[in-house]
Amino acid sequence: MKPIGPLMWEHRLIEKMLSVVMRHMDKAQKSEKINPLIIDVAVDFVRVYADRTHHGKEEEILFRDLAKKDMMPELKKTMQELLDEHVWGRKTTAALVAAREKYLSGDAKAFADILELARQLGDFYPRHIEKEDKHFFYPAQEYLSPDEQEKMLAEFWEFDRKMIHEKYNKVFEEYSLLTP
Repeated sequence: MKPIGPLMWEHRLIEKMLSVVMRHMDKAQKSEKINPLIIDVAVDFVRVYADRTHHGKEEEILFRDLAKKDMMPELKKTMQELLDEHVWGRKTTAALVAAREKYLSGDAKAFADILELARQLGDFYPRHIEKEDKHFFYPAQEYLSPDEQEKMLAEFWEFDRKMIHEKYNKVFEEYSLLTP
């Protein structure tokens, strides 16, 4: 198996989850109210799975190794665009969390902000995923030898293995701040 395989599998789950989130946004828009728990689940998924787990493997392993290669300028440019898009996704997710907090504190305008930010994420990820799947992963893997790809795949599995511990150490740290 090539390293792009697990990354593309992760893309399929991200697409499915965002489709469900968009259906929730459609229902919320019709009912003019939203269950904040829907936002919590969506944010957790985007932050932990899409960003930290998936983008983490891309940025900390794949992009790191590719940055050492003499890639074509167009491919280097695409990799930088992908990194910039990851940053945009983080900022937009943070704005969604802020809108959720405002909504919970009674700010009526925050409802529209939640819908808009969630839709921005829902529109962004399919385009971002298409760029990676169809325009970056295949040509980029040509710069990696079979041995480098095998090592990268092993590093991906190790990265994933550690994620549950990272997630729940963070949960503990945040929770411990809430208790006296």
